[in-house]
Amino acid sequence: MIEVLYEDNHLIAVNKKPSDLAQGDKTGDSSLDREVKKYIAEKYGKPGDVFLGVVHRLDRPVGGVVLFARTSKALKRLNEMFYHRQVRKVYLAIVRERPPSDEDTLLHYLKKNEKQNKTYVYDSQVKGTKEASLSYRIAGRSERYYLLEIELHSGRHHQIRAQLAKIGCPVKGDLKYGFPRSNEDGNISLFARRLEFIHPVKNEKLSITAPFPGNDIWKVFEYCEI
Repeated sequence: MIEVLYEDNHLIAVNKKPSDLAQGDKTGDSSLDREVKKYIAEKYGKPGDVFLGVVHRLDRPVGGVVLFARTSKALKRLNEMFYHRQVRKVYLAIVRERPPSDEDTLLHYLKKNEKQNKTYVYDSQVKGTKEASLSYRIAGRSERYYLLEIELHSGRHHQIRAQLAKIGCPVKGDLKYGFPRSNEDGNISLFARRLEFIHPVKNEKLSITAPFPGNDIWKVFEYCEI
């Protein structure tokens, strides 16, 4: 069963579980977009193929808010809003190393290696790179880890994972970007907490928040102000 966070005639937002595919791919594994289509078809008795527009994606080992468009009109407007950076995207990450500053904005240049499915980070622009920026603050700390609240200003491949690794703070469990051990469930401690934007049809401010993750490592930070 999917967990619906927000739903109207134009949009639907769900809480993606880590390890779920946001969109069907060549693996043929079950995907969130298919499950949402099935949910809409069953709830509203819609025959045939249900329209569902994929607005953005989360990496497979990441959980949290995923937004879909239920109409082509909403999809077009949301695509424009994401392109023009009119959507506020807030993430949470658990890291072991303390960042260089309590809060900061990171600006790097990213280049994706398709064969490795990995992003490389540069301090200055080189051929094939794209500018990427995010802001972070330390929102909490435990005996061994730090909780970062991150606002993503762009939406590059593996952006948060790669940029945090660049400053010496790989996400907990993220072997691909330098964390020494995997998490028990094979996922990483990165979570899409909130999306804020103006509704593409109703023209009202909308804030969609996913509930705090429930597993042990996250529970330590459950009462932080985020």
